[in-house]
Amino acid sequence: MAEDDDSKTEQPTGKRLGQAREEGDIVQSHEVKTAAMLTAITLLVWFILPPVMLKISSSLSILLSEPQLIRVGTEGELMSVMRGLAGHMALLMLIPLGFLLLTGLIASFAQTGWIISFNKITPDISKLNPLKGFGRIFSLPGLVEFGKSLAKVALVAVLFFLVLRPKIEALPLLPTMDLPDILRFLHQILIRLLCTIAGADIVIAAADYLFQRFTMMKRLRMTKQEVKDEHRQSEGDPMVKARLRGLRAQRIRQRMMLAVPKADVVVTNPTHYACALKYDPETMNAPLLIAKGQDLVALRIRELAEQHDISIVENPPLARALYAAVEIDREIPPEHYKAVAEVISYVFRLKGKLRR
Repeated sequence: MAEDDDSKTEQPTGKRLGQAREEGDIVQSHEVKTAAMLTAITLLVWFILPPVMLKISSSLSILLSEPQLIRVGTEGELMSVMRGLAGHMALLMLIPLGFLLLTGLIASFAQTGWIISFNKITPDISKLNPLKGFGRIFSLPGLVEFGKSLAKVALVAVLFFLVLRPKIEALPLLPTMDLPDILRFLHQILIRLLCTIAGADIVIAAADYLFQRFTMMKRLRMTKQEVKDEHRQSEGDPMVKARLRGLRAQRIRQRMMLAVPKADVVVTNPTHYACALKYDPETMNAPLLIAKGQDLVALRIRELAEQHDISIVENPPLARALYAAVEIDREIPPEHYKAVAEVISYVFRLKGKLRR
């Protein structure tokens, strides 16, 4: 197993990462969600909780301070008043609860994106084995998670002490304060405590996310042979690709040889290159290259031209230029018009095809 890990020296490819994502194996840190929720709670306590509590207190003020003003003739009227009060309070609480829910969804979506995978929730009988369960608990990842939990508890305790220490002297004075002053004092302490803990947890979440990403990338590493095999599968076997190229070239040669008898002239090097041209002034804007070849293919083009009484013109510069610049079944480019026109005119003049 150690040898296999040592041989996995290559970073995972895009295809490997895509497969892992489809299986639900993605970078996801629970600390990021915790930090996002703590930040949201801090914002709620700081900005949203005071006006919400003011609304709730105003709703309860009549019930608590002057209950005699509430008209309840029967038990049904009392229940109606209580239901209305409970509905009003629930409506006010929907704002912070909805904010927390939205924060949790955003924290998850920011890490994973839009993904639907059922592999993680598919029943697996092997997971019910108690021995494997104990093995997961006391494995290195399990111990790391346990250590992180202890470290977080210790950090929260230390931060709690550091935040409350400057305020300890003011605690005995709370009984002498008015209720609004007491609530304002506790609200300030709570905000300071939440801001400190949330800031520390953001740092922990960033470190944990980088650790989770490093762990996943290390787990998905590939051997050199796996990278080669995947490249071969995606790009195709080189031998098969070479065979296909050979078949395509053979079909192109066969099509060219069938088109040579229809040519008007063959321009040669004279031995190394041969280009067959066809031109119909009535239907074509420019001469068409219908066949070209080098060495043995050029020899075969010349033989077919001789068999079908097609004019062969030796023009080495033009033959090389047409072979290099023009594809089969394409018109001659403008830069070769003059040279090709001279050859076509010469051939048509010989065969009596040249018009005034």
